[in-house]
Amino acid sequence: MTSGGHANSGPAPDPNALRRDRSDDKGWTSLPAGGYEGDAPDFPLSDPLTVEIELWLKLWAKPQAAMWAKLGLEYEVAAYVRAFLESTLAEASAGLKTAVLRMSAEIGLSLPGMNQLRWKLTQDELGARRSGPAKAVATTKRPSAKDRLAALANGA
Repeated sequence: MTSGGHANSGPAPDPNALRRDRSDDKGWTSLPAGGYEGDAPDFPLSDPLTVEIELWLKLWAKPQAAMWAKLGLEYEVAAYVRAFLESTLAEASAGLKTAVLRMSAEIGLSLPGMNQLRWKLTQDELGARRSGPAKAVATTKRPSAKDRLAALANGA
């Protein structure tokens, strides 16, 4: 659903789409690729289990947590944590499992959810530059398809 309450048709927007001249390339929010650097808030639901707190803390280290904090989505993330853990039980219903998948998209944990929310990870340009030349030096030329076919024919 869009913020206007209307269902979107077609695939979710993709920040890495080949056509960059389209109007859907505006309005993307960059998330910190290294994860959220703030503190995780206290788990807001009553009587949390240790496993819920552990998952809560792991989720609040993810890049998406930057937006959760900005938008005040603590209860939505906590509801996801509780539902997710319940959905992993053997007796969990298909409806609960489907709801958890929907919730993961709504809070931007899944790739389709991130695309729908127009969230993307920031690029570490300095890190990419540092690793770029090292990769280029380490690579060797692969044989062509013709060379590989000739090797197969000779070995057969």
